[in-house]
Amino acid sequence: MRITNQDRQTRLARRQRLAAESRARDVGDLTNSLVALHATDPATIYLSAWTRVDGFGTDDLDAAFYIDRSLVKHMAMRRTLFVFDRDTLADAQSGASDRVAASESRRLLSDVRKAGLFDDPERWLARAKAAALEMLADGREATSTELRDDIPELQGATVYGVGKSWGGDVPVGPRVLTILSAEGKIVRGSNRGDWAASRPRWTAMDAWLGEPLRPNPDGHDAMVERWLRSFGPGTVNDLKWWLGSTISAVKKSLAELPVVEVDLDGAIGYLMADDLGPADPVQPWTALLPGLDPTIMGWADRDWYLNPEHRKLLFDSNGNAGPTAWADGRAVGGWWQDDDGVVRLQLLEDIGTERSGILQDQASELTQWLGGRRILPRFPSPLAKQVNGRRGR
Repeated sequence: MRITNQDRQTRLARRQRLAAESRARDVGDLTNSLVALHATDPATIYLSAWTRVDGFGTDDLDAAFYIDRSLVKHMAMRRTLFVFDRDTLADAQSGASDRVAASESRRLLSDVRKAGLFDDPERWLARAKAAALEMLADGREATSTELRDDIPELQGATVYGVGKSWGGDVPVGPRVLTILSAEGKIVRGSNRGDWAASRPRWTAMDAWLGEPLRPNPDGHDAMVERWLRSFGPGTVNDLKWWLGSTISAVKKSLAELPVVEVDLDGAIGYLMADDLGPADPVQPWTALLPGLDPTIMGWADRDWYLNPEHRKLLFDSNGNAGPTAWADGRAVGGWWQDDDGVVRLQLLEDIGTERSGILQDQASELTQWLGGRRILPRFPSPLAKQVNGRRGR
């Protein structure tokens, strides 16, 4: 079965809840439909929801995070912070987070051993983790600074770039907390900042959820299936990159699942066997997506929705996408805010007067929703830097 780029772009609109006729009901429905929301940049979560949920307000997500606790921020694929609903969290723990925790543990132990910081690094790490868990028992919340100040094992630092101008110290305490969070033992609880700032207090995962986290032993298979249903069709390379997994692990999961091979312009792609029906047509659509939005970051092979010449303008050198503008299934430009908080567009393609006008209207709506609040992306696109650089001259 052959699936054209146009077919994929139509599927993208519906699955990513960007088509006007398939908007998400609420933030829980949205998160499930995208598998997870990117949370490295705290504002991304809210802007991704604004784009897809009618009448969305920041309180909607705050309630899901801190009152209902139906959505959880957790480190998973590619050592990246995501937002999951509880069912997906159980899949992500064994499907991705356990692998991150093991890798982070090896790195920290290696650095501590090289620095000669502790005589027995393994024993030190076990004691540091146990002390942090004891301090956070029974639902207590604490900042990383509070934990470090009260727990001697979390104090100290390794050194990098000795004798270099770019060298410095790396405190070990935050790295221990990163490992505990990736293990699913602690979680980012209440936030001392507002919706666009991340100043979390740590707490025990089971206390925050009100029950133990029970990872799904078949989590890798489950995450592959979730991705295929939300982002498919896609290639092994797409899945390997998105999951931060390995080619062999992805192929093993595909062999366990009821999938079929499809032709993606000569490349082998995969879909769930019950998902082969033709994509229902959607009305012409446009969208303004924040940096690191799940859609722009959903695939490793991006030529079907992104002109290769534009990649260097919309992604930084580390592969982080800045805010993007979309029309009919393609990333066609970028956006940013000026000094007054007004959302500005820079299109890289001629998309016609009608769609350009709709994007301008959406930019005005976003400007109004932000109410003058300037959101500075953690990873601004090279395109935005170029435009701002010209403005500054």
